[in-house]
Amino acid sequence: MTDCKEIVEHIVAHLRTVIPPGTEISTESRIVADLGLDSLAVMNFVMALEDEFDVSLTMDNLAQVETIADLAGTLAALINRVAE
Repeated sequence: MTDCKEIVEHIVAHLRTVIPPGTEISTESRIVADLGLDSLAVMNFVMALEDEFDVSLTMDNLAQVETIADLAGTLAALINRVAE
């Protein structure tokens, strides 16, 4: 089982590679609106997370995601479902 705090750390590490240095990131940061990722950057970011956590994020999953906390919760649910 993976907890949300650990997932958030991984998400932030991935984001640091695609956003400008010094950009503030919190669990309430909105991935597109606050961090400025375009659609291509979002898709690359999502694919990297899918590879790292060995899950598949569907469009239905992503439709519910706005913030880093939302994404961490979605990933945790998928990871825990796969682990069962």
